[in-house]
Amino acid sequence: MKRGFYTLMAAQFFSSLADQALFVAAVELIRGSGGAEWQRAALVPIFALFYVILAPWLGAFADARPKRNVMFTSNAIKVAGCVLMLFGGHPLLAYAVVGLGAAAYSPAKYGILTEMLPASQLVKANGWIEGLTIASIILGILLGGQLVGRVISSHLLSIDIPLIDTGIKTAPEAAISVLIFVYALAAWFNLRIPLTGVEMRPMPKNPLELVPDFWTCNSRLWRDKLGQISLATTTLFWGVSGNLRYIILAWSAAALGYSTTQAASLGGVVAIGTAVGAVVASVRMRLDVATKVIPMGILMGVLIIVMDFISNVWVAVPFLILMGGLGGFMVVPMNALLQHRGANLMGAGRSIAVQNFNEQACILGLGAFYSLSTGMGMSAFGAITAFGIAVTGMMWLIMRWHRSNTVKHREELEHLLKIARHDNVHG
Repeated sequence: MKRGFYTLMAAQFFSSLADQALFVAAVELIRGSGGAEWQRAALVPIFALFYVILAPWLGAFADARPKRNVMFTSNAIKVAGCVLMLFGGHPLLAYAVVGLGAAAYSPAKYGILTEMLPASQLVKANGWIEGLTIASIILGILLGGQLVGRVISSHLLSIDIPLIDTGIKTAPEAAISVLIFVYALAAWFNLRIPLTGVEMRPMPKNPLELVPDFWTCNSRLWRDKLGQISLATTTLFWGVSGNLRYIILAWSAAALGYSTTQAASLGGVVAIGTAVGAVVASVRMRLDVATKVIPMGILMGVLIIVMDFISNVWVAVPFLILMGGLGGFMVVPMNALLQHRGANLMGAGRSIAVQNFNEQACILGLGAFYSLSTGMGMSAFGAITAFGIAVTGMMWLIMRWHRSNTVKHREELEHLLKIARHDNVHG
């Protein structure tokens, strides 16, 4: 791997670390201020809002500028969201601003991989960057839980800056103030990613021209016989994964009686399994056999339902590791296949923007479904069961869709897989 790839990984690690810790702090901030359960659940879909609204412009923006500069600007927006949350803004509004920064960051983060590396290293690179991202999720959730816990928060709140009244009086506010510096560190690494030398694609003078261009790219990827299946699979995986962050917190409180700090550790456990699965997939899987992992998605949905019947932490830990491992092993080859098809069809930045739009729309939809379930009075167990049934059913439909494609379009699929195999060997 090139040196710049490791700098990119460092920037991604700290930015993702702060994202996860901020989620825990925001949950506790709403809880401490007396906010309803549905508001805490709504943090997940509100974070996805700008991914969906700005999807036509985000990929083109990433392709029009050096991607390291786009990532730097994105982290600056995240800092602005933290400041808004810290000084009186409603947590949901402020978290939406942080989501805006994340939405702008993602096409640049993934798009730069195809600029730095040949196709033959994409699966390996995705394995490492997803593994590191999952490691940051583990540590970020744990960090957030500890920052809002009594021990560390009491030390943070005891810090007195002479002649300055920060107005920081609660544990979540102290946690958020620390995370501002973590985002700043990520931004510093962004500026040290070397320029790739890839020619920029300027944005049109009329931004509205990008809307039909985006929908053309979106339609092109959905019509592609490999693109549609990899896009559907990764879309559902990230829709599930994004909402599991809060579902684990709610389930831990209901089944185990855990506080936010204790429950955060179990969120990290899921991420450990995902990291292991991602690394194993990066070693064992190839682009031309990526679709063989699709049935694992059905099993993931079933395991979400089974989670309702677990009330012992010693059973919960290996179970959550297994569930995360299946997801990690499934998403890495499918994500690499999607990047490969997208880069060939429309360019890296636009492809990632299309991917983000669909994935975040799924997070938004599934998150709204779960939040609405709790808002209507359904218990955590009932909402989780409904969520798991929905995921299992959708993944089964995707598997049937792929089998139908295999029967009807076998020659086209074999041709596309041959291209992927050739690029994997000679890229």
